[in-house]
Amino acid sequence: MFGKNLKYYRLKNNMSMKELADSVHISAMAISYYEKEERKPDMKTIKALADVLKIRVTDFLAYRDESLSFSHEEFRKSTKLNMKQQEYVRESVEEYFSRFYQIVRILGGEVLPKIKRIHAIEFSGSIDENALRLRKELGLSQEGPIGNISEILENRGILLYFCDIDNDDFSGMNGRVNDRPYIIVNKNMTAERIRSTMIHELAHFMFQWPDDMDEKEIEKAANAISGAFLFPTGDMERELGIRRRAITNDMIGICKEYGISMYMLVMRANKDGIINDNVARNFYIKANKAGWKKHEPSRIDEEKSTLFHQLVYRAVTEDEISLQKGAELLKEPYDEVNRICSAMEVG
Repeated sequence: MFGKNLKYYRLKNNMSMKELADSVHISAMAISYYEKEERKPDMKTIKALADVLKIRVTDFLAYRDESLSFSHEEFRKSTKLNMKQQEYVRESVEEYFSRFYQIVRILGGEVLPKIKRIHAIEFSGSIDENALRLRKELGLSQEGPIGNISEILENRGILLYFCDIDNDDFSGMNGRVNDRPYIIVNKNMTAERIRSTMIHELAHFMFQWPDDMDEKEIEKAANAISGAFLFPTGDMERELGIRRRAITNDMIGICKEYGISMYMLVMRANKDGIINDNVARNFYIKANKAGWKKHEPSRIDEEKSTLFHQLVYRAVTEDEISLQKGAELLKEPYDEVNRICSAMEVG
């Protein structure tokens, strides 16, 4: 418990073992022993570690559910995350779901929707067809905009974790916890990019990918499916018409309606021949100069996971846990949890 928490907070602070050890005047080997639970530090060292990591001593004692079984997807070969950042992503996932599953066990496993089948969709050669198959698998309309994707996925048994990581090159990944699929996204992205990332990751574990497809081809196909899922070809042709000679302001309204970026709209329209290569190229040049490639302004409400909060609030209002325990699980101020739970009381 102490070792896992020490490693989590060290990585959260973007520190190597040596950097942390130097800060508290001990050896890096000692940090390694502590994280592996091979040795226990004395109280003076624990307090020094807590001070450097800007946490309370009690944070080292936070419960970690060692019965959970994790199957993390391997980071893709193209990832630009260093090993320390990759470790942080895995550790933060495990720390979060340790808290999440505490409340699930308190309320009973039936509070979670039935597990969605993975690799349930046969991959075809048509991106549009694959996107519509994915919509159908989720019980969604074959056309039209899609609302809050976070809620849709959580209501269909797919868990989400919004990771606080300061790295524009990391968008998301997926895995399983106790055989239940999870999707992790970088919470510091725009809502539009979060939406496309969630569907990209969803495609990774919902399709039966052909054995002869390599990682690059799968990544490219998952990206294309995500775009066609959010902005189907039929909708695109109806909203934009069959030919556009320029990028116009009405397209911003379409982006808002479908919850997509202008980059995605232009890419999809160019691929479909609605916008020619020259118009698309001019847009990309201007957009890149404005910094839109990674930081296009968001035009829609944020996407966020609500399932964990809902379960904790329910447990508090039903007196299954205390307000203090609820605040600890959510890592939120006691007063804020109290305010929300009090507002839920009737009579």
